[in-house]
Parts: sequence; structure tokens; C-alpha cells
Amino acid sequence: MPTNPEVEDWFATRKPPAEAALRRVREVILAADPRMTEYVNYGTVQFAFGGDMANFVQTGKKTVSLMFMRGGKIEGDFPHIEGTGRAVRFMRFADVAEVDALAPELTAAVRAWCAAMAPE
Repeated sequence: MPTNPEVEDWFATRKPPAEAALRRVREVILAADPRMTEYVNYGTVQFAFGGDMANFVQTGKKTVSLMFMRGGKIEGDFPHIEGTGRAVRFMRFADVAEVDALAPELTAAVRAWCAAMAPE
């Protein structure tokens, strides 16, 4: 699972309170599909394939909020992804244990995104 040194710099500079859980979410996302990439934009970590999929928001908190910018495009049943609108959805994690518990669902959401964004 290749990582971006720019993202490592972001962690080193920001020192977010939920760093362990943020890193675990990052690991799950990048491991879900080899086409998924990461970079820093707008002061936060972005995850992308075929366009931006999600980013970390409210990184100054002790919990993780992952915002799916176009979450309405992710097809499937994901009970822990919050929201019903056409665009933005959220997945929240209290700690590393919750990330681990929800990793299969997050992995499935990432794979569904990649499948939808893959060129035909």
C-alpha cells in the first residue's frame, strides 16, 4: 500500500488528536483498492480515484469524520454512512476499535466508489 510523503508531513505538522484512528481509516481506504490515492488539499487529507471520493474533516477533534464529497454516487447498503442527500455523506469513528469494527463496510464503500468511477 503506497503512501504519499505529503500526507505523512500533514500528520507530522498537524498532530491531530485522533491520529491513530485517522491513520487506521487511511490504511483501510488505501488497502481497499490499489487504484485509490491520497494527497493533501484544502488543508486536509483527500482520497481519490476517478475524482475525489472523501476527505477528513474536523481533524482537531478526538474522533474521525470522513466526508464523502459525492457520497450519493456510492451504490450499496452502508448503514454507517450518514446522510440522504444527492451529494455529501459522512462516516464517523470514535476510535481505532470502531474503525476496525467498521472496516469491512468502509472497504466495501471504497470498492463501490472505484467500481463506479472506473472507465468502461
